[in-house]
Amino acid sequence: MNRSKAWMLTSTVVLLGVLLGACGGGTPLPPVTAPQGTPQPQAQAGSIQLTGAGATFPFPLYSRWFYEYAFIDPMAKFNYQSIGSGGGIKQITAKTVDFGASDAILNADQLAAAPGIQMMPMVAGAVVPTYNVSELQGKDPIALDAKSLVGIFLGKITRWNDPALAVLNPGVTLPAKDILVVHRSDGSGTSFIFTDYLSTVSDEWNTSVGKGTSVKWPTGLGGKGNEGVAGTIQQNDGAIGYVELAYAVQNKLPIARMLNAAGKTVEASIASTQSALADFGGQMPDTLARSIVNAPGAGSWPIAGYTYLLVYMDQSDCTKGQKLAGFIRWALSGGSKFASDLLYVPLPDSVRSLALARVAKMTCQGKPMQ
Repeated sequence: MNRSKAWMLTSTVVLLGVLLGACGGGTPLPPVTAPQGTPQPQAQAGSIQLTGAGATFPFPLYSRWFYEYAFIDPMAKFNYQSIGSGGGIKQITAKTVDFGASDAILNADQLAAAPGIQMMPMVAGAVVPTYNVSELQGKDPIALDAKSLVGIFLGKITRWNDPALAVLNPGVTLPAKDILVVHRSDGSGTSFIFTDYLSTVSDEWNTSVGKGTSVKWPTGLGGKGNEGVAGTIQQNDGAIGYVELAYAVQNKLPIARMLNAAGKTVEASIASTQSALADFGGQMPDTLARSIVNAPGAGSWPIAGYTYLLVYMDQSDCTKGQKLAGFIRWALSGGSKFASDLLYVPLPDSVRSLALARVAKMTCQGKPMQ
C-alpha cells in the first residue's frame, strides 16, 4: 500500500475517532534518572504525545500533516480534536491542550486571557456558499452577490425565485421553493470568516448581527462543524449554507459563484484565494493575524481567511515545546506541498518568513529552545 492510500485509510480512522470524541492525549510520566553510565533506552515511536483542539476548517489538512510528520519525527504523536475554533480557543486558554487552532482572529479580551499566546498562520482557504436545490442539480452553479447573500442569511430573501436572485442568474429557471438557511451551531472560525465578510459588505448585518465565532443567527438551522453543516444541507432540499471549500468538494455539493468587490463573478478555487492573499500583500501586524475578506482584485474570491495554530511562546514542557516548534517549521516549509492537494493555499513567502521567525523565538521556561 503506498503512502497516499495509507493516509486516506488513516484519515478515515482519525475522522471516526474525532466524531467519537476519542482523540484525547495522555498525561506524560515524570522523568526517571538512570545511574550514571547506564545505557539509555531508545525512545519509542509516538512516545511524545501532543494534544490539540480547535478549528474544523483545516482539519483535512492537519490530519494529513500529522500523518506525514510521523515519517519525519516518529517520536511525536499528534492527537487533534476537531471541535471548532471557539472550543480550541477555550482549551488553549485553559492550557488543557498543547496547542489550539482557530480561523477566528483573537480579540483583545481573548489575548488578555491567554498571556504569551501567539497566532501562527499556517495556510489560507476559502469559505463558500453551498446549496441543495433539486431543480438545479446538474446545472451550472448559481451566482450570488453580497446583497443577496446578506438578504438570505437575514431571512429577508426566503424563496429561490426571489427577484434579487433571478437578476443575478438570467436564463436560469429558479424554483418557487422555500430557502432553508443552515449555519454553524458551535463556536466556529468558519463562521467568523463568513460573518466577517457579511459585516464588511453590509452595515445592516454589522449592526444587527456582527461577526464572531458565534452570533445570534436571524434564521435557519444549526449544524456542528463543517461536516455537520454539509450533512444538513445534503439532507434538505432547498437548503443553503457555508462550509470550507474542501468539505463542499468532498461532499459533491454545488458551490455558488460570487460577485466580488471588483464586480466580477468568480469561482472559489486555489487561484482565486491566492489572488485574495496577493491583494493584501505580505504585510502583517505583530499579531500575525489579519482579515482578507472582500479583496479588491478582479480575480479574487471574497470570502477567504487564514487559519492559525495557537501556541504559547514560552513553553512549560521543553520536550513537547521542541516537538511542537519542529512540527510548525516543517508544516510551513516541507509540509506546504500537501496544502494545494486539499484545496488550501500555502502562505505567501513574506508571511511564511514572518511566521518562521516567530517560531525561532519560542522559548521554554524562559530559555531558548535547543
